[in-house]
Amino acid sequence: MLALNLFVDAINDQKMRCRRRFLRYFPNGFNDERYLEWERDYKAEAHARWTAALSIKTFGQLMAAGKYQEIAAEALRIEARTNLLFSFEKMAVRDAVRTTAGARRFAGGLNAWLHGRGSLEDRFGAWCEAVAALPRRQTRVLTWPVVTVFGFMAQPDRHIFLKPNVTRLAAARYGFDLEYRSRPNWTTYSQLLDLAEMVRFEQRDLGPRDLIDIQSFLWVQGSEEYQGRSFRPLQTTSLSAAQERGTSAS
Repeated sequence: MLALNLFVDAINDQKMRCRRRFLRYFPNGFNDERYLEWERDYKAEAHARWTAALSIKTFGQLMAAGKYQEIAAEALRIEARTNLLFSFEKMAVRDAVRTTAGARRFAGGLNAWLHGRGSLEDRFGAWCEAVAALPRRQTRVLTWPVVTVFGFMAQPDRHIFLKPNVTRLAAARYGFDLEYRSRPNWTTYSQLLDLAEMVRFEQRDLGPRDLIDIQSFLWVQGSEEYQGRSFRPLQTTSLSAAQERGTSAS
């Protein structure tokens, strides 16, 4: 019993360290003005753009009309205004949907993942298979960031974004044993959703709204950007207008 109590205390200490780390940068929790500027606003803006351009109704209409390339182009355009994916991942997805066949596979798989029937596990597995089957030029398309970013932008009330190194470190610092495998799989993703729900409940007094806030909390724990008290955020900022024009032109 003593050993168990010591273990529980150690886990609680880890969680409190994570909480203090977050509050060191953002004293007012998820309503902190600096938090909104550095972490939340650009992700929330991406969700708003997705809702406006690719709502469930619009998505269905575009699918019915066979406008797969329009769906793919819009999804990539929305993501391009963030720094969620690395440049080589953005390029890999762009290359994968250049052809009609690639765009059809991408749009159909994404539609089934976001709006299809069946269990979340089955839909996630089918989505991963669809991404794995996309045409590949140089860089592989089937990565954790690629398979999770579109669900995160579309439905941040239920889906979360996974950056492997940061997420693994954040889970360990929070005292959560994440069963991580490099190839996207349901076990790892479902455990990340469990971790997100745990953080959301245990840090509820900080005012989390959705998984954008939980992903941001975990990002602060694992990202090298948050190693010093004063810094300029990199991964966590949206693209400037000039950068955006350059990205869309490439």
